[in-house]
Amino acid sequence: MQPLAERMRPQTLDDYIGQRHLVGEGAVIRRMIEARRIASFILWGPPGVGKTTLAGIIAHTLEVPFYTLSAVTSGVKEVREVIEKAKSSRFFGQGGNPILFIDEIHRFSKSQQDSLLGAVEQGVVTLIGATTENPSFEVIRPLLSRCQVYVLNPLDESDLMELAQRVIHTDTCLKQRPIELRETSAMMRYSGGDARKLLNILELVTNEADIITDQLVTQCLQQNPLAYDKDGEMHYDLISAFIKSVRGSNPDAAIYYLARMIEGGEQPEFIARRLVILASEDIGLANPNALLLANAAFDAVHKIGWPEGRIPLAEATIYLATSPKSNSAYMAIGSALQYVEQTGNLPVPLHLRNAPTKLMKDLGYGDDYKYAHDYEGHFVRQQFLPDQAEGQRFWQAQDNPQEAKLKERMDRLWGKETSN
Repeated sequence: MQPLAERMRPQTLDDYIGQRHLVGEGAVIRRMIEARRIASFILWGPPGVGKTTLAGIIAHTLEVPFYTLSAVTSGVKEVREVIEKAKSSRFFGQGGNPILFIDEIHRFSKSQQDSLLGAVEQGVVTLIGATTENPSFEVIRPLLSRCQVYVLNPLDESDLMELAQRVIHTDTCLKQRPIELRETSAMMRYSGGDARKLLNILELVTNEADIITDQLVTQCLQQNPLAYDKDGEMHYDLISAFIKSVRGSNPDAAIYYLARMIEGGEQPEFIARRLVILASEDIGLANPNALLLANAAFDAVHKIGWPEGRIPLAEATIYLATSPKSNSAYMAIGSALQYVEQTGNLPVPLHLRNAPTKLMKDLGYGDDYKYAHDYEGHFVRQQFLPDQAEGQRFWQAQDNPQEAKLKERMDRLWGKETSN
C-alpha cells in the first residue's frame, strides 16, 4: 500500500492546502491555471509545503504532457532526452505546451542549467523548478531571468489541522476507524510546517492507537522535543535567533546558536551566507572589514569543509557580534528602491550620459561633464541626480565613528547639503 502522504496527495487546487498567496482566489498561480497559460517559474520553499504537488496539479488540470527530472539523478543527457520528447509531443499536437518539472533544481550544475536555456526561451517546454535553497545563489542568472520565483511558506497550524482532519475523515484506511485528535501540540511541533512530516507522524501514531495525544506522539517518534530539525520549524527558529544575537551584539548567544546549528547538521554554506548578509545589513559602514571577514569565512568553509569549517564560522560570528552596528546601507538602498518604484525611469542628466556616436555628441550627450580628477582634491561640484530627484537624500549617516568621518567628509565637500 502507498504511504499515507502519497495517498493524500491532492489532485486539484480545491484540495490543495496552504499557499493562499499563490493559489487563493485571484492569486497569481491560480490565475495562470484558470487562463491555461503557464509561464516558467521556480517554487522556492522548505520541504513538505506543496512544491511537487502544485506542479502535478497544474499538469493534471491543463492535461498537458508532463515530464519530471530529479537533479539528484539526472544529468545533461537526461535533460536533452526530455527536451526532444517535448519537441515530439508538440509536433504531434499532444495537448498544450509540455511542462518540465525539475525537483531540487538547485543541485543542477551550471552546464546542466545551461542545457535548459534554449528550450525554455523558445517555449519548447514550460519549466517549473522546485528548490529548498535561495535561487539567487543556486540558479544561474540567465535561467533565473527567464523564470519568475514564487516563495512557498511553511504551513501554519490551521493549515496542518485542516490537513489532519481531512486525512482522518477521507483516507481509505483511517476513515473506517474512530480516530480522535485529543491533543495536537506535539504533532504540530514535530511537523514544523511540513505537510509530509505531519502525514508521516499520523501514519506512525495511528498504527499504535486511535486516540492521539502528545505523549503518544513523543513516544512514537522517540525524539527529544528540543532536537534540531534542519528542514522544519526549528531550522527557522534557530537561524532567526542566531541572526538576532549577532545583530544584538551578544557573542555568547550567537556562538550558542551556531553550535546548535552545527550539532544539528545544518549546511555550513547556509550559515556562511547568513554571515555575509549580516555583515552588510547590520554592520555595514560602521565596520566595512566585517564584510571582508564574512566573505573570507564563506570561502574558507568551501575550501576546508567540516569539521574544521566550524572555526572560521565561529571567528566570523564573534567578530560580527562584537562589531559596531549600522544598517544605513540597508536603509539607503531600500529608500532608493522605493523612490525608483514611485518615480520610474527619470532621465539621466545629459552631461552624465555616454556619447559613443557623433549623433549623441551633437545632441549634447556628455557636454559640460567635469572630470573630478582634474580638480583640487579630486572633487568638483556638479549635478548627478536627475532633475526631478535633485536634493533627494537616501543615505543617512548613523551614530558611529566610521560613519561620522564619512559624513564629515561629505559635509566638507558639499557644504551642509548632506546633513541628516
